[in-house]
Amino acid sequence: MPNAIILYVRYVEAMTFRVGRFAMYLIFAMLGVLLYSSIMKTFFLPVLWTLETAQFLMVAYYMLGGGYSMQMGDHVRMDLLYGNLPSRKKAFTDSLTSFCLIFYLILLLYGGLSSTQYAIFYGEQSYSSWAPYMAPIKVIMSFGIFIMLLQAIAIFFKDLAWSRGLTVFEQSHEEEPTV
Repeated sequence: MPNAIILYVRYVEAMTFRVGRFAMYLIFAMLGVLLYSSIMKTFFLPVLWTLETAQFLMVAYYMLGGGYSMQMGDHVRMDLLYGNLPSRKKAFTDSLTSFCLIFYLILLLYGGLSSTQYAIFYGEQSYSSWAPYMAPIKVIMSFGIFIMLLQAIAIFFKDLAWSRGLTVFEQSHEEEPTV
């Protein structure tokens, strides 16, 4: 594999790792917001912002953690015939599915950027009684899709190399990727 591809994979995986580790802690922020909401509803007056804030945190958690989940191989796979294939054929099959995923993520990113542009230009707000602006969460969603796209391309290169018998990208998922 060319050095440019090797560097691309290493940099993308290092970035995805850091963003994914940050996203892991958003679940605690969401739990804190929901706990605050339940205490306020039980003992005091309910507040308007907690449910939507928890939803926004969950969206950020999910979207920013997507690339990390791909990197760690934690996505769900259909294992009808795949499990019986030799490792090089699995890598070739993964490279084909990665190519389809890249196409899907490009379309998703296009839609996300279009929706983000609309939200920023028109000052789009939620239709709830709190009515927060939608642009910040749409920016986070588009960024998460972009990271997943970069990671999908990196996985495509890794699977392509593995299917050709190259072991340039051998690395443990236990520790942070090195740059």
